[in-house]
Amino acid sequence: MNYPVNIEEKIDFTVLREELRRRCSSSLGREQVDEMQMQTDYETVCRLLATTDQMRQVRSDASLTFPRGDIHDIREAVSRIRIEGLFLDEAELDALRHSLAYAAELENFFHSLDAERYPLLRELADRTDDTERDVHSQLSTLNTIVRAIDNILDRYGRLADSASPELGRIRREISNLQGSVGRTLAAILRQAKTDGLVDGDATPTLREGRLVIPVPPAYKRKIGGIVHDESATGKTVYIEPQQVVDANNHIRELEGAERRERIRILQAVTDMLRPQTQLIMLSQVMLAEVDFLCAKVSLAEALCAIRPEIVRQPMLEWVGARHPVLLLHYAPQGKTVVPLDIRLKEEENRVLVISGPNAGGKSVCLKTVALLQYMTQCGLLVPVGEASRVGIFSQLMIDIGDEQSIQDELSTYSSHLRNMKTFLRQADRETLFLIDEMGTGTEPLIGGAIAEAVLRELVNKGSFGIVTTHYTNLKHFAEQTSGVVNGAMLYDRGAMRPLFQLSIGQAGSSFAIEIARQIGLSEPLIKYATHLVGEEHIDYDKQLQDIARDKRYWENKRQQIRQKEKTLEERIAQYEEQMSGIKQKKREMLDEARQQAADLLQQSNATIERTIREIKEAKADKERTKAARKKVEAMKEKVQQPTPKNAQTPSVSSGAKNPKVLKDFRDLRVLKGTVETVSSTPSNTAVRSTVRQRTLSFERTLDIRGMRVDEATEKLIAYMDDALMVGAGEVTILHGTGTGALKQLTRDYLNDLNRQRRKRGQVPLDFGDGDVNHGGAGLTVVQL
Repeated sequence: MNYPVNIEEKIDFTVLREELRRRCSSSLGREQVDEMQMQTDYETVCRLLATTDQMRQVRSDASLTFPRGDIHDIREAVSRIRIEGLFLDEAELDALRHSLAYAAELENFFHSLDAERYPLLRELADRTDDTERDVHSQLSTLNTIVRAIDNILDRYGRLADSASPELGRIRREISNLQGSVGRTLAAILRQAKTDGLVDGDATPTLREGRLVIPVPPAYKRKIGGIVHDESATGKTVYIEPQQVVDANNHIRELEGAERRERIRILQAVTDMLRPQTQLIMLSQVMLAEVDFLCAKVSLAEALCAIRPEIVRQPMLEWVGARHPVLLLHYAPQGKTVVPLDIRLKEEENRVLVISGPNAGGKSVCLKTVALLQYMTQCGLLVPVGEASRVGIFSQLMIDIGDEQSIQDELSTYSSHLRNMKTFLRQADRETLFLIDEMGTGTEPLIGGAIAEAVLRELVNKGSFGIVTTHYTNLKHFAEQTSGVVNGAMLYDRGAMRPLFQLSIGQAGSSFAIEIARQIGLSEPLIKYATHLVGEEHIDYDKQLQDIARDKRYWENKRQQIRQKEKTLEERIAQYEEQMSGIKQKKREMLDEARQQAADLLQQSNATIERTIREIKEAKADKERTKAARKKVEAMKEKVQQPTPKNAQTPSVSSGAKNPKVLKDFRDLRVLKGTVETVSSTPSNTAVRSTVRQRTLSFERTLDIRGMRVDEATEKLIAYMDDALMVGAGEVTILHGTGTGALKQLTRDYLNDLNRQRRKRGQVPLDFGDGDVNHGGAGLTVVQL
């Protein structure tokens, strides 16, 4: 039970309901908005909120494209065709086509969603009619209906000429006859103008579905034919010349045939649709829910609303709560709404007594709680902080505003008392009551006493609630009663303005004296009022003001400390990030140095292999062998130079083809056989000279198009060896598209090369297709 019956109007929920209706795109969605009610079942509320939240996530996911389409309310038309003989017209069929096409698209989209992440949206598309067909068969039926309608309607929603061969024939014949009649009339009209029988600007016109020409009454007998009409002034008559009467008669006959064929086609399509009316109605239900969900998501986005945590037991813990209607009102003006933190818990304080100055935000605070609770239990997302939690209340009872009634002879106070009577009779442990300015409307002393008695009874019933008041006795009651807590709307006494902030834990001052002084009441009058009230009451009010001032001061201090701590943490995080970056840069520099050293050793090793190959090819030529011996001796002298202490000589591997691994040039020995001696690696000067020559002659593009696979493989291996040796920044391999064999060969080789580089701890090469404007997939660009 919610009290009173106009509770939605009292808490401004009607504003949000109208806002939701405005955001719906169809009457189907608007009906859902009108039927929305506050739910009291925990599972139902959780399901409504979760479904809305899942739709919000889907709509905000940039990787998903939510379908867009037209939603039409076709329920009345579909219900009508359940009667044999009745049929849908073109406009109704067109609306049905668009609705079913959109429904099918939505079902496909929902089925494509992750079932674990969006289970409730998947269920929207998993509903079936009472027949034995499954979801996929149901979707296939929808698509079949859409195709059937597409076959007879054009894109403008009119019956197409191709709807049936007979319809096409009839329309072609009508068109031909109309063309013939038009040409005949044009000839008759030209002759009549020549003879001066009609005005020079006269043209054929249509009267009663027949083409006629306008003629002055004096000449109507000069042109033989049938008079069909005359102008309002009587100065023109419209004659159908005798030459076109038969043709026009034939056209009318054909138009009748066209209507009969049109009805036959529409009846045939309707007969096909009639067995599927239940499925069509089910698709309308889904479209209505989707339209309604999209409207709720749109409103949630406007309010920056979220789904709070829902608990089973009655309680509320709103963190950073903002009044939704104020948010909508202030947003276009660029204004902000001060957030509120409000907690009502069974194990702590179930009832909050809020006091403070007039126009300080007490009533807004009350309505914020009522509206957010009502929205939550209607399945709407609410503008609160992430840490918010809320339970489910079976009753929401409010006493807000003036309910005096001349007809019922109720004064303001009488109406409040009647509400209190209902509260006391109906309230229980699952009730949330909200009372604004409790006890007002009568003599303050008695009104305060009755208010305290009512509040005590509501507390004893275990109900949850918030009341606002100026009465001191209610502030004392909250201070002394278990389960009740004071709250104050803060006020800046220096600037004499409300702060609209709620502080829980102490009572608030009404600032009556200060406000009276600011308004401009004379000081003697204020002193006299103070004397009447008594110093004790004034002192109590000043103490409340001092407490509020001190609390605000220390709260500001805590905020400053928290802000400084946050700034310090951010600075520390920045420094740690910078240090991490420095360490990473150091590692990258060391890796680069190691890579350069490894490349140099690899180049030197390649030079050794080539030298050995040249000596073998020389077949132990004495002169070349002596030259090699001299190079070896020179290298030995260089290698035998004193090595710095603790210095390590890098190892040189000759690769898999060499039978020996050289760790030091001094390990070189003469091999037995046809070759008497082997040259060690050339001097650094020779290596640099070789690399320089290779660099100067190196081409940054290799063209293997048209080569055999074995020939291309050899070219590719040699080319990449050179590219790595000379340190080319970027190379391009032209392989063309063709059969794709050369491209696959190139990619396989580069992948294999990268695996070898990773094993050696080297950075893999980056490669891919070229720019689409410069060859695209016909070439591979390699970043070295």
